[in-house]
Amino acid sequence: MTDTLSPPDVSMAARAVDASKIYGSGEAEVRALNSINAAFETARLSAIMGPSGSGKSTLLHCMAGLDRLTSGQIFLGERDISTSSEKELTLIRRDQLGFIFQSYNLIPTLNALENMTLPMSLAGAKPDPEWLDTIVSTVRLADRLTHRPAELSGGQQQRVAVGRALLSKPAIVFADEPTGNLDSRSGAEILTFMRKAVDELGQTIVMVTHDPIAAGYADRVVFLADGAIVDELLNPDVDTVLDKMKSLGA
Repeated sequence: MTDTLSPPDVSMAARAVDASKIYGSGEAEVRALNSINAAFETARLSAIMGPSGSGKSTLLHCMAGLDRLTSGQIFLGERDISTSSEKELTLIRRDQLGFIFQSYNLIPTLNALENMTLPMSLAGAKPDPEWLDTIVSTVRLADRLTHRPAELSGGQQQRVAVGRALLSKPAIVFADEPTGNLDSRSGAEILTFMRKAVDELGQTIVMVTHDPIAAGYADRVVFLADGAIVDELLNPDVDTVLDKMKSLGA
């Protein structure tokens, strides 16, 4: 199986069309993505899984405009970003996308609130006060807003990062191993917040993870191997994800 298909009446937040990414050339050539077709629904939490080197992070980075395809197209909504200039991509990432990384990426000299609002401040915008209150409430940080990252636990720092990603009301949030640096309890908190953002705030999230527990929070899991989509699961749970990973030899 090389493609993932969804009903035509479902709104798609992001699509990859015949997406290929090649690094190097000749005998050193590595085909990280091999003509992938994938679509990710609006207002859903989607997970991308696969063994190390399968291309899952490459797919996420290309979908998010952080890396360019060798061939093929990436659509965000109905916009083809494959031919966008670097300046256009910068504006798209700033205005339409949210990012959550494994390493938090917080500014140590800023407090939690300043870190959350920084991208909007750099864009010359101010968050809607009511929406800010909603996000702060969602990530349960009301009593920690004046604390700097060094004064926060890893889970709290990642909650700041989640809040930052949601604050600008992005069309889609891309999350790369968002619980990779967290203990199981903090990881569960972050995944619960992400699930709540989808269910209650209508957010769209696409998450790369190697963790079957994290994937169990998703509406759908897409499995990659050797740069190709090889399977998918709808309404997954930990056991079905584990079984699928075992069957893929991961």
